[in-house]
Amino acid sequence: MVEMEVQGITLDPTTNMPIVILKSKEGAKILPIWIGIFEANSIATVLENVQTPRPMTYDLMVNLIDSLSAKVDSIKIHTLQDNTYYASVVIIDRNGTKIEIDSRPSDAINVALRTESPIYVSQQLLEIDNEEKIDEEDIKEWLESLKPEDFEKNIEF
Repeated sequence: MVEMEVQGITLDPTTNMPIVILKSKEGAKILPIWIGIFEANSIATVLENVQTPRPMTYDLMVNLIDSLSAKVDSIKIHTLQDNTYYASVVIIDRNGTKIEIDSRPSDAINVALRTESPIYVSQQLLEIDNEEKIDEEDIKEWLESLKPEDFEKNIEF
């Protein structure tokens, strides 16, 4: 598994769907994952340090985990099947037992950001040689070429 961090969120200029960009902590591996608008809003809330007056859904999840004397160990994005990524949230319960819970990557990322837990991606996912997969250099060039006006339909809180 390769440790990744959230590089940011952008919008697909063709579909206007949010994309969370994960980048390896060491090296130049990038993994873009198309996600839903609500999940993107929640990620953006954490990235921008926006405080909400009441707990949102992911805050509630973290509060539930904490109240059970458990902690989030990590999240793992491990499988790609039919163009859908699969992830797990790894929780350590009060007895020290690790429990893996199936999750959508966007939900797992939201939990990881709120608990400051590491995000891991399977090495195999980063090496997938798929003709439809965007080339890393193309992503870098695209991210560097983005201008503020490209975000006119920006994600709002």
